[in-house]
Amino acid sequence: MMAPTISVLQLAVCILAFPMYLLNFLGMWNWICKKWFPYFLARFTVMYNKHMASKKRELFSNLQEFAGPSGKLSLLELGCGTGANFKFYPPGCRVTCIDPNPNFEKFLVKSIAQNRHLEFERFVVAAGENMYQVADGSMDVVVCTLVLCSVKNQKQILQEARRVLRPGGAFYFMEHVAAKHSTWNYFWQQVLDPVWYLLFDGCSLTRESWKTLEQAGFSKLKLQHLQAPLSWELVRPHICGYAVK
Repeated sequence: MMAPTISVLQLAVCILAFPMYLLNFLGMWNWICKKWFPYFLARFTVMYNKHMASKKRELFSNLQEFAGPSGKLSLLELGCGTGANFKFYPPGCRVTCIDPNPNFEKFLVKSIAQNRHLEFERFVVAAGENMYQVADGSMDVVVCTLVLCSVKNQKQILQEARRVLRPGGAFYFMEHVAAKHSTWNYFWQQVLDPVWYLLFDGCSLTRESWKTLEQAGFSKLKLQHLQAPLSWELVRPHICGYAVK
């Protein structure tokens, strides 16, 4: 009975969101979303960092261990957004940012000005699935937070991350994921996912990203499941950790 109930509720939600689907059909919604989403994310980031600061500090506490022989850490942030992670990076870290949405650049400029302890390299407008602008083995660390939920191809993203990492480099992640299948949270994640996907620029509530990470071919994977202390229960299930090439 569960699957038919989910389908009926999905249909009801989609009917309520019909104007959004119409704009999407006309090719206008993507343009609106790309313009609007950075402003939403700038506000969401403040709330998210407030609740997740201690977990982020813990996650990034050993970043410097992956620095190259010069002692400088070359870090690439995938789906950098507004630069929410900058304050958690070690002093002198060389940061390159990649995001497919060019509208994030002005928010990045502000974040860079607030984080003078970093050496900002460049902002590249590109999808993580094809980072041809970044040379093979040129990065010590790749960071990816709240990104795997919305990329088109998780497997390809991780292949690209491994390509740009030097041997022994690390891929850091913090992502919201699907809840346990037996829970009401997962039930509502499934019901709301089609509309959530449109509303939040391709974000999915039901991805089991840990499975892709486990199959990505890293030599070492440290992965933790947790319930994030967030007010939105739909995005409380999280994974975080790092993988070594």
